[in-house]
Amino acid sequence: MKKFRLDKLREECGIFGISNYSDAAAMVALGLHALQHRGQEGCGIVSYDGKNYHSEKRQGLVGDHFTKTNIINKLPGEFAIGHNRYSTTGETSLRNIQPFFADLHGGGISVSHNGNLTNALSLRDVLVRDGAIFRTTSDTETIVQLIAKSKREKMMDKIIDALFQIQGGYSLIMMTNKKLIGVRDPFGIRPLVIGKLNESFIFASETCALDIVGAKFIREVENGEIVVVEDKKLKSFKPFPKRKPRPCVFEYIYFARPDSIINNKCAYEYRKNLGIELAKEADIESDLVVPVPDSGVPAAIGYSQFTKKNFELGLIRNHYVGRTFIEPAQSIRSLGVKLKLSSTRTMIKNKKIILIDDSLVRGTTCNKIVKMLYDAGASEVHARIACPEIIFPDFYGVDMPTKEELLAFGKNNEEMCKHIGAKTLKFLSLRGLYKALGYDKRNDSYPQFSDHYFTGEYPVKPADQLGEGKITQLSLLSGKSNN
Repeated sequence: MKKFRLDKLREECGIFGISNYSDAAAMVALGLHALQHRGQEGCGIVSYDGKNYHSEKRQGLVGDHFTKTNIINKLPGEFAIGHNRYSTTGETSLRNIQPFFADLHGGGISVSHNGNLTNALSLRDVLVRDGAIFRTTSDTETIVQLIAKSKREKMMDKIIDALFQIQGGYSLIMMTNKKLIGVRDPFGIRPLVIGKLNESFIFASETCALDIVGAKFIREVENGEIVVVEDKKLKSFKPFPKRKPRPCVFEYIYFARPDSIINNKCAYEYRKNLGIELAKEADIESDLVVPVPDSGVPAAIGYSQFTKKNFELGLIRNHYVGRTFIEPAQSIRSLGVKLKLSSTRTMIKNKKIILIDDSLVRGTTCNKIVKMLYDAGASEVHARIACPEIIFPDFYGVDMPTKEELLAFGKNNEEMCKHIGAKTLKFLSLRGLYKALGYDKRNDSYPQFSDHYFTGEYPVKPADQLGEGKITQLSLLSGKSNN
């Protein structure tokens, strides 16, 4: 069955690792459970017991597989790392599920990767010509191969040697015979945080994974930083040339779980601020503020509170549509958004609605939602989007349509509004976005986000980009696209 999905940017991956904990794999499973929103296609855990590495990988959700009785008992050891997969490169198959493990000269190594390498194809081509044998179509294996091919003697030197050859947005958790290692790319595009639980250090994609295991949030891994845990001590290395951090702005807008801390605030708070700034810029006479659930709720609350307009759940999301036990006929699948959302008709009948969403990608789902509200009796529907127009694709681990498939590419506001069927359509300005996140776009002294979705300003140029569409990366090797 092909699952119906709302028209959203799809998250990258979630990674988690812990050191010096007696039941390490169980803690990793909990951490991955908290990070499930970052990837639902597959999950894996590798543990190390001081002598041997142990690996278990499954397709599907963490909670469906990693239980104490059937899997966790097969993963002994006080060190473990894990990964929730959402494939932005490579086919969806068991062989591409991470963490990856390899026995190298100097000891074993296991790697979990969140992000995307923008030069993976060219690196892979060189490695294959040099005799490397690849077992997967994932760009993460390129990192492992580069470490294996390094002529350096010490494992850390091999890792640094490999890191200087890769490009893109990435965060990595690695496990060797003696160390747990966290790495963030030179621009800090992809997230990684450090936590501590008694004598155990933890690396995770988001702070919500620390909360579930009762760990204390220490800090974010800095851009271009390598953090090494050895002998219950934490050491920091910064081998890359110093660069201005460019964290992905969509972590603030959509990707991070609302309760995760980013730059000292919950993502939920930033999203409310986006709604407030949107209200300042694009309010209109109306009766109700209605969010597109669930991601549009915080911005809608901010909008409602600032304008003093009533907030209502005019749309109700069915959280179980992806878990159906029947194989729907085409006639049922064609109902599309109705499988996922339904309207509260008596609340919205004869009302002028301000419909709030966090982003607008293709516009296909928004069109159906607007029609649903009109069919339920709304007198007017005004769409308000809590981020600027998405005009450019991503190359750092986010699955996106091609540039030509993006609604805002090549269309003016009137054309986009007509496409979705709303009475009016307004986006948050880039300046309003920066204000909501606590920065001034005009002031160069402030850190700039990786806002390439809106501006086309890429921190790392995509070396493997083919044509004007999105990057195809290693999916070419499997004969599949990223869509």
